[in-house]
Amino acid sequence: MGSWLATYWPVVLIVGFFCLYVVLDHVRPKLIESLDETFIAIILALMTLVTFSQVVARYGFNSGWGGALEFTRVLFAWLILFGMSYGIKIGAHLGVDAIINLLPRRLFRVAALLGAALTILYAALLFEAAWLGALLSLENKGSSGGAYAYVARFYKLPIGMEDLKWPVFIIEWFEVRERVPRWIPYIILPIGLALLAYRSVQAFILILLGKKDAIIAAHEAEELVAENKDVLKD
Repeated sequence: MGSWLATYWPVVLIVGFFCLYVVLDHVRPKLIESLDETFIAIILALMTLVTFSQVVARYGFNSGWGGALEFTRVLFAWLILFGMSYGIKIGAHLGVDAIINLLPRRLFRVAALLGAALTILYAALLFEAAWLGALLSLENKGSSGGAYAYVARFYKLPIGMEDLKWPVFIIEWFEVRERVPRWIPYIILPIGLALLAYRSVQAFILILLGKKDAIIAAHEAEELVAENKDVLKD
């Protein structure tokens, strides 16, 4: 049991996080909403802080942190991959609905359901594409992996990030390699796609029940303009 856990603990971590997230989202939705917003705010704050400190260090003291650029890129990737599910949750994704708005109400709902279903399929394919080949009885055709297989491959290989290194005290305390293992920053790939699929399933159900129009908010900009059209006059 111990050896199995030592080998597959990243899988246990991902599955455990996802299950806990789903349960809390149903039991304590306000808590999950607060945690989502806090997590996004922390990423944005870290990106701003690191970038600002690098500018000051470089132009003020002719020094800086060598891994700052890579760290910022990782944070930006985490922001995107985590934020795409949050965008569906709050209806912040923009889309083009000029054609489907011309459809009758029933056909509009069908198109909206199709959009949600395709998003679920997209997340599932990127998470792990091997199931599609098995479903279609294909052999050695198409992709045989996905985000999960990609991260699992880096977990098995001792490959570190290019410039991102552990602080000295972590290296001394835990006797780890100098460079941060590549699978740690990349673990957001399967987690983000799993959350995207989860939020898309939620959106599909809400659209089916008539509680939501679509997973996009195509007229968000128009609504903002309409709400603030008299601001400049004042």
